[in-house]
Amino acid sequence: MRTFPNIMVTFTAIISKFGEMGEKTGWTYVDIPADVAQQIKPGNKKSFRVRGALDHYTIAGVAVMHIGNGSFILTLNADMRKGIHKREGAMLQVSLEEDVDFKLVVPDDLHECLADEPEALHFFNSLLESHRRYFVNWLNSAKTIETRAKRIAMICHAMSNRMTYSEMIRAGRNPS
Repeated sequence: MRTFPNIMVTFTAIISKFGEMGEKTGWTYVDIPADVAQQIKPGNKKSFRVRGALDHYTIAGVAVMHIGNGSFILTLNADMRKGIHKREGAMLQVSLEEDVDFKLVVPDDLHECLADEPEALHFFNSLLESHRRYFVNWLNSAKTIETRAKRIAMICHAMSNRMTYSEMIRAGRNPS
């Protein structure tokens, strides 16, 4: 397999926002045209991670999602939007390269709890990295020790029951 050196690609994009688009409703994003995506990761038609800058706001480990015809989108989360101080319709200078160094780090406390239930750990490890990342990011966003402990318990329960992230969240909102 041929490997390509990372190439930083810079382009100008307009910040867009999805209207009624199912789960994507309300998402803020920038388009990454097919020709630009091919410069970043030649021959690729799957989601991948990038690093770089949005204007002068540095990003790393951010997923770009394939939307068909070789084009991708980069969604702008709340932290990014605050960092760039721009909204829908604004022009944005985007500099991106593939982030080959970004790896998921499972927190020790979560790993230890999952290790107590080998089937739960096995199911967790069988998930795609992007799906494990949902759980880890949610856990890491806890503001208190109590919330973190509750989330670890919920994740362990979900893994024992072979639940996806969205299934776990729904179950947490509607306890039986």
